[in-house]
Amino acid sequence: MFGTGIDMTTYTCGINRRIAVAALRRLASGDLETLADDARCDASHPFGRLTGAAARDPWNALRRAFPDLERRDAIVLAGRNQPDDRVGAPVADEMVACVGSYVGTFREGFCGIAPTRGVARLDYGEGHAFDAHGRIVRSWLVWDLAGLMIATGQWPMAAPLGAPGHWPAPATQDGMRSNADGAEDGGSLRRVLAMHDALHAYDGASIDSMDMSAWADGFLYWAAGGIGACKGLDGFRAHHQLPFLRAFPTRIGAGHFVRLSDGPYAVTGGDVRLDHSGDEYMGLAPSGRRVMFRVMDFYRFDAEGRIAENWLPNDTLGLMHDLGVDVLARLRHRQGAPRRDVKDA
Repeated sequence: MFGTGIDMTTYTCGINRRIAVAALRRLASGDLETLADDARCDASHPFGRLTGAAARDPWNALRRAFPDLERRDAIVLAGRNQPDDRVGAPVADEMVACVGSYVGTFREGFCGIAPTRGVARLDYGEGHAFDAHGRIVRSWLVWDLAGLMIATGQWPMAAPLGAPGHWPAPATQDGMRSNADGAEDGGSLRRVLAMHDALHAYDGASIDSMDMSAWADGFLYWAAGGIGACKGLDGFRAHHQLPFLRAFPTRIGAGHFVRLSDGPYAVTGGDVRLDHSGDEYMGLAPSGRRVMFRVMDFYRFDAEGRIAENWLPNDTLGLMHDLGVDVLARLRHRQGAPRRDVKDA
């Protein structure tokens, strides 16, 4: 059961999706009873993995920073979560995955980011699993703190190669899936996983060895943080794909926490293991480090079954932390609080 009197076997139907959205909006408004007592949360840097009472910390911090916070979902997908053999721990059987923006008056600091005292937004990608009572038991929060820094003029690193800024709702304006009939649809996810396999066929020498036939002409790639948006194959290769491949010659998927289809949409989310042994990335010289990069990919397919739009929430701050750069310390320096000793954290 999901909520009162609703059979979990029809979890993907519109009414259950609406109940999930309502629960998430209550959570954003400050109703922390929406979280189960033993809730677990994997959140973007600097929050990390949190359990029980600590799983409330990101929400408390967000509400303190934005007292009049509003949650604005642009995409809400729901369905059966397909397993990934690369993940050692059990994954949630069914999940809700969302893209959108938190919007409000930025009154107090958030993770060291100075308030503007005007309207600001924090873009997000999220995945949530619910218990039998409609409470959230497991969350993955890919919040774009780098994007918030960029939007408020506080980003202390190199500018993105792509265009930074707000991720719009789908061009088809059907991302909320509110009228979905509940029929499970695995077709979109199958196409995504086949596309992933095609990308893995890259021969390491020529970019043309990557099969991009799954992508529509002029597709839009809405990437968060230090990547930025780009359009079409030429823009995608110039602003994201080539810089990424040159910087990280070795790339291994570490497994997805979410994999689901919802009509013409699909979502995957997980970690990518990268070796920074190639070129510079986001302005950072090759570090030789092995790092993890948390990302979510939301895909919209067109009528011909090709990818027309791809949203990429990602944890840019977490990646830079793994690369040995403390972005928040750089931000504190700019705010007048530089490190005063060689051993300062």
